[in-house]
Amino acid sequence: MSNYAESLAFDIHCIDVDYIRPRLACSYLVIHQGKAAFIDCGTSLTVPRLLSALQSCDLDVTDVEYVIPTHIHLDHAGGAGVLMQKFPNAKLVVHPKGARHMADPQRLIDSVRQVYGDKLYDSLYGEIIPVDEDRIIAANDAERINLNGRSLIVADTPGHARHHFCLYDELSHGWFTGDTFGLSYPEIIIESGRYLMPTTTPVQFEPDAWQESIKRLLEKNPQRMYLTHFGMIEDVQFFADKLSKDLISYTDIALSVKTQTRRVEALTEKLFTHTLNELHKLGCTQDEGLIRNLLNTDITLNAQGLDVWLQRQEKMNQSG
Repeated sequence: MSNYAESLAFDIHCIDVDYIRPRLACSYLVIHQGKAAFIDCGTSLTVPRLLSALQSCDLDVTDVEYVIPTHIHLDHAGGAGVLMQKFPNAKLVVHPKGARHMADPQRLIDSVRQVYGDKLYDSLYGEIIPVDEDRIIAANDAERINLNGRSLIVADTPGHARHHFCLYDELSHGWFTGDTFGLSYPEIIIESGRYLMPTTTPVQFEPDAWQESIKRLLEKNPQRMYLTHFGMIEDVQFFADKLSKDLISYTDIALSVKTQTRRVEALTEKLFTHTLNELHKLGCTQDEGLIRNLLNTDITLNAQGLDVWLQRQEKMNQSG
């Protein structure tokens, strides 16, 4: 493996997709008896890295059976169309609510371009190509994906997004969690090891559904979680408790600024304050500037997502 890929146990390989910066997002290459699946795939700009990782495992493009984005946010699914062109025998497995956007991604492209602008969009995501409908599997809850005898079990896990599922790997007793189990960057260290926080990206943050999704993941008594942001973590119950408490804290923070006119700015600073205070309590001694730099994009997006959630709450209250 190259310096941007790490071989884990159970024939699982974590590949840094170099989205925005190193060790922010990854793709997982799962191999079983000479066949392969990519779980989350980064953007089209990532494709050469994924092909190189496949080759380093002595596999050919014809050996890839599945490309599986956990949801259709572009850092997880943007490269799917280009990859499917490279893998002639592969099927794309996606949540039923995301399948049509993989077959016709124009609406998805337009919405992201509107947020980021053309220049930044092109630099982050490159080309997004439709996937032929006859190569798409819309995987329902509890469906088993058979990777040459290795079962990957689908679980519908809304909360971060309604088009999100996670995959339970029976061989490793681990979940591929996408964004449902939050994010944890290796660079941020606390006394007990890694730090984890939610990702409440716009526009479908639903805290109650997310709490239920966490409970659902724990029902399997998993030994490890494979996060797209970033890498494998263990001590699952500790991190599950942390994530559950943070979801409550995040909604409390959002409600505390609901009457302010510049809500996103207020939310951003309050989320930073919350995070820095937590890190201090958990024994992190790293420089505040480093923490802010590493988490700036995520906390800004979290603030925007919480603002959208507040807007939805306000509309519900008005209609009720």
